[in-house]
Amino acid sequence: MSFFVKSTAASKPKTKNVQLISLGLAAVFVLMAVAQLFTFESFPEVIAATGIPGEASVWAAVLVTLEVLALPFLLSMRLSPAMRVVSMVSGWIAIALLLKIAVWANLSSEAVSNSALLGDTVSLPVGWWNVLICLSLGVLAAWSAWGMWPLRPKHSK
Repeated sequence: MSFFVKSTAASKPKTKNVQLISLGLAAVFVLMAVAQLFTFESFPEVIAATGIPGEASVWAAVLVTLEVLALPFLLSMRLSPAMRVVSMVSGWIAIALLLKIAVWANLSSEAVSNSALLGDTVSLPVGWWNVLICLSLGVLAAWSAWGMWPLRPKHSK
């Protein structure tokens, strides 16, 4: 067992479409993270306005961190196998959190004016289309994970 973690090249994508889809999803994550960080001082207020229970500043920090942490897997960067799995799962959790916020905002009894997808930088109205967008991102993340699965099967000799 080596003390130092060795980075490995990403596994070869199963199809060309997987590579394009993962790059597209990475672009969406970068767009969302930059927009959320641009006005991060008011981003927790936007999340709190959706009525989601819990500390809004923690939700905001966790969401942005997960979006940025998902990028290395989607960009096929050289990583250790464990970090590649962490990066892939971070993308799933970020999308699940966005889906939770979108559903909560739609079911909230109060009038919510911003969906929090792009932070306070771009105010997007709340609607069930937010849920569809998050579900679509989930499909793209699942497709990327299928096509670039980070764990290599052990071959018996």
